[in-house]
Amino acid sequence: MAAAALWQPREEGLREICGLLEQQISPNADQARIWQQLQHYSRLADFNNYLVFILAHAVVLSSHSFLFPFLIGSFLAFGGLLIGLRCLLGKSLEVRQAAGLLLKNNLRTTFSSLSSSYRQYIKSELLPCLGASDRTVRSTVGTVVSVLLQLEKVAGWPELLEALAQCLASNDFNHMEGAMDAIYKICEDIPEELDVDVPGLSERPINIFVPRLLQFFQSPHAILRKLSLGSINQFIVFMPMALFMSMDQYLQGLFHLAQDPSAEVRKLPHLRNVIEYLLQANKDPDDEVALEACEFWSAYCDGNLPPDGLREYVPRLIPILLSNMAYAEDDETLFDAEDDESFPDRDQDLKPRFHSSRFHGSDNSEDDEDTVNVWNLRKCSAAGLDILSNVFGDEILPTLMPLIQQKSSTTSDSSWKEREAAVLAIGAVAEGCINGLYPHIPEIVTFLIPLLDDKFPLIRSITCWTLSRFSKFIIQNIGHRDGYEQFDKVLMGVLRRILDTNKRVQEAACSAFATLEEEAAEELAPRLEIILQHLSCAFGKYQRRNLRILYDAIGTLADAVGSELNQPKYLDILMPPLIAKWQQLANSDKDLFPLLECFTSIAQALGPAFSQFAEPVFRRCISLIEIQQLAKVDHVTAGVQYDKEFIVCSLDLLSGLAEGLGSGIETLVAKSNLRDLLLQCCMDQATDIRQSALALLGDLAKVCPVHLHPRIPDFLRVAAEQLNIAAVKEAVSVANNACWAIGELAVQVRQEIAPVVLTLISCLVPILQNAEGLNKSLRENSAITLGRLGWICPELVAPHVGHFIQPWIRDDYEKEDAFRGLCAIVRANPSGAVNSLSYLCKAVASWHEIQSEDLHNDICQVLNGYKQMLPNGAWEQCMSTLEPPVVQRLSRFQV
Repeated sequence: MAAAALWQPREEGLREICGLLEQQISPNADQARIWQQLQHYSRLADFNNYLVFILAHAVVLSSHSFLFPFLIGSFLAFGGLLIGLRCLLGKSLEVRQAAGLLLKNNLRTTFSSLSSSYRQYIKSELLPCLGASDRTVRSTVGTVVSVLLQLEKVAGWPELLEALAQCLASNDFNHMEGAMDAIYKICEDIPEELDVDVPGLSERPINIFVPRLLQFFQSPHAILRKLSLGSINQFIVFMPMALFMSMDQYLQGLFHLAQDPSAEVRKLPHLRNVIEYLLQANKDPDDEVALEACEFWSAYCDGNLPPDGLREYVPRLIPILLSNMAYAEDDETLFDAEDDESFPDRDQDLKPRFHSSRFHGSDNSEDDEDTVNVWNLRKCSAAGLDILSNVFGDEILPTLMPLIQQKSSTTSDSSWKEREAAVLAIGAVAEGCINGLYPHIPEIVTFLIPLLDDKFPLIRSITCWTLSRFSKFIIQNIGHRDGYEQFDKVLMGVLRRILDTNKRVQEAACSAFATLEEEAAEELAPRLEIILQHLSCAFGKYQRRNLRILYDAIGTLADAVGSELNQPKYLDILMPPLIAKWQQLANSDKDLFPLLECFTSIAQALGPAFSQFAEPVFRRCISLIEIQQLAKVDHVTAGVQYDKEFIVCSLDLLSGLAEGLGSGIETLVAKSNLRDLLLQCCMDQATDIRQSALALLGDLAKVCPVHLHPRIPDFLRVAAEQLNIAAVKEAVSVANNACWAIGELAVQVRQEIAPVVLTLISCLVPILQNAEGLNKSLRENSAITLGRLGWICPELVAPHVGHFIQPWIRDDYEKEDAFRGLCAIVRANPSGAVNSLSYLCKAVASWHEIQSEDLHNDICQVLNGYKQMLPNGAWEQCMSTLEPPVVQRLSRFQV
């Protein structure tokens, strides 16, 4: 505060200047005269000192300002001069603001001529006012600070950075808002000044402020969110490294603020600057910069932001994306593109794969993605075009299609990358623009089919993928004129590429064929023989990586055609190469995983006909489980390293055998130790092993329960343990399979389930009562299993029916088991459900058709029993609460 001690205002001069400023803000003042007088004062060397004093001290500051200690000295130094500010009473804020604005203008013209002590005085008076109690004063101070920084530069005023940082960290709203307002004006006026090296500072000012500004995106105060966003957006145009390195955090915050509850925050034109910058950055010759920018388009669309914010830029964006979809010269794919099938795969060529455990139900939502790909600008651009097509639909076609036609019409070898990018683009928009493309699908497919035989392997491979994107519609057109002929051309073309000499094309063709199979299903039956011949030939050509994809294609084929596969001429083609591979692979070879999955699908498709191949497959599965359980405790003796995937895949194949062979698996189970191995697996620490083991338990309960009997109590106890609340939260898929297995066991073992019925009710009822957030299959299986328990042990379940009847009987459940159990329970405890009678009637009426005559009669008996049991017109009163269509449908049950 040395500067303050060297200068003090004179009371007379202070009063005169304050009087002029007060006149200046009056609407009827003689502005010309006042201006002349102010100009007279401006010639005084210390005029700016008076102005900053008035701005800072026209109102006595409160003692709870954290900058107050700096002001005490000033007030003591001025002593009685403060009385001179009495002229400002009633208009002090306006006068302070007028002094500040006049100071701002004066500084621009006179600052260079000021003495260093006066400069220091002005700066020292401004800093405490950043947190002034009045917002008008804070805003005026911010304006002056920005101008002064333009004149002094950061190096000449390092104290400002410290004061701003203190204010932002103060948690006092006035100080935070005052500092943020000043920062916003500095960023607006001289953003580049914050991105320079400053002597005495360890890092550039922007490196200090960007992280703090980003934190204020989450502020509870709308004005701080607005100012922090506005400040950072000033840097978008020249993108300093500090912001570039924080781009992910910035974009996440930006998307969040675009849906801000405050209209003041939402209406900032922040996205325009961002989008303009990113359009340019997306064309940057540095692929890393372009990739960072390209990520924005998908992020914008995924963030559910208003499409209108991006719509006007789409015509400019699409050509950029399409250009970036062409292979870069250094793309590693180009180096591998000429890989001949005769070159063995390297270990790094083998993608990680993850087996998805068997799930009994309708909506296993677990991600089954089993590949890991290198992300680059080409793929990011294609993904961006894909998501744009899903957001804007056919709107993008007038811009996109001429570009595709232009690129695809080039014929020279040197332009093959452009043609390849055009094919990729067609596939990328196949889903989002399907309405506009649908009438032209025959033409598109006609254009693509010859490209399956293109001389460039990467064009052949991308054509396979793009055709697979239209599989559904190619199949839909089979019934139309020329539709089957085109389908057959696509099928034969893809089969030819399955036998391509290039490994990348083989992979793309197998994947495309798997997609085509899923859509075509039984339409493949007439071509099964030629399909199997191609797949069989592939066994002799493929290296390890593509063999895995081939196994998947065969498994998908089995799922698609089902029992159509069960013909000797087909099995004679299909099974020998599979069995040869099965025999070649060691028990420690991870290539067994996809082969086990393949056999699972074949066993389910062939059903009992698989019995001729079943015994060695069954024995191998048992052996794999035994070896892995030994390896878990002693890998040296086992001779292999422990890998739970061997157990999971083996359990799932055994489930496939049980499902396919039915009771035919009984002799195999009888001669094995599967029961004891299975119980161990049901208790395993690994959730996916328990999930598959419990699925197998339910499958075996259906087809050969006799071989489970000695350990039934143990199986029921272990399965029930998977249904407590903690276990359900930890592994809902395990709980789902446990619930399903218990229901299957209950039907088979009947009264043997009685000891655990109450335990099961205590687990199942909370699942039904708190169904929100749980997957549909667990809810359905809980309702079905509870119905089976009620049917088998009504005397145990009936006393508790009042606690669960309403969430139990749901429209979306498979009702037969639930209603069969309900009827048995009501007969045992009719009063338990009487309070839910109207709900029960609605559920019964919602059932469109009951196929079981016995169950229909049971429901009639229950409803008529209530009609007779209820006294004093209570039945009629219940009926009066129901909608007429419900009452009418109940008439089917003779009530």
